[in-house]
Amino acid sequence: MGLFKKNPFGHILFLKKWLIRILGVITHARYKQFNKLEIEGSDVIRNLPDTNVLFVSNHQTYFADVVAMFHVFNASLHGRDDTIKNLGYLWKPKLNVYYIAAAETMKKSLLTKILAYAGSISVERTWRSEGKEVNRQVKMSDISNIAKALKDGWVITFPQGTTTPWKPLRKGTAHIIKQYKPIVVPVVIDGFRRSFDKKGLRIKKKGILQSMHIKEPLEIDYENESFESIIEKLEYAIEQHPSFLKVIPQEELLAYEEEHKERRWRKTKSGTSV
Repeated sequence: MGLFKKNPFGHILFLKKWLIRILGVITHARYKQFNKLEIEGSDVIRNLPDTNVLFVSNHQTYFADVVAMFHVFNASLHGRDDTIKNLGYLWKPKLNVYYIAAAETMKKSLLTKILAYAGSISVERTWRSEGKEVNRQVKMSDISNIAKALKDGWVITFPQGTTTPWKPLRKGTAHIIKQYKPIVVPVVIDGFRRSFDKKGLRIKKKGILQSMHIKEPLEIDYENESFESIIEKLEYAIEQHPSFLKVIPQEELLAYEEEHKERRWRKTKSGTSV
């Protein structure tokens, strides 16, 4: 690799490699020591092509989810079977992995800018901005950047656009799937909301069992399947379809509601928008 070789977004790959290595070493204990990450589906990762793969996942924190995926994907590609032990997999990380994130989130601090350089595709949310409801058109440059990332490698997206569970999926994901025809891999995560704060930067509680289930790619009829059908298929695959609420224990739902109320109270007390 040339010292100044760049990816399609102008990021220097040598620098990106070292950022992933350093961030990986710093964050590894969050999933291996302070908490335990249970993984299922490493073989799926190893059987994927190098480009045009879209990972679709539920969302629990801003950053801890995607950082865990970087660990799991690279460990799997280096022969680890459902484990992230032995940090050697960080020496040669897969550099063409991207994740879709809100532009306003990725611009807030030096740390988020560093995380953005490591692989984010920053997009402007069409429904919410700075804590307020908005209604604006999708930027075509955002769509073209997602297409560019798929052409170059793998893309991770959280189609609910929020860390609140069981919210409807954004239809833009179905449009991307029909237009660019990627291999669609569902990922289901759990335990991150209990382990970390909402941003996923601070460890909130130790000893939590986290889980990541990487499922087999979905069968999608790109030409004939409707947007609604694709969305419903994604909702079931990442276990966020409303029907799942019927089988979730009542105490778990109540615990989430209490946590959500507490978070809203803290934000209101600090004077931030909710």
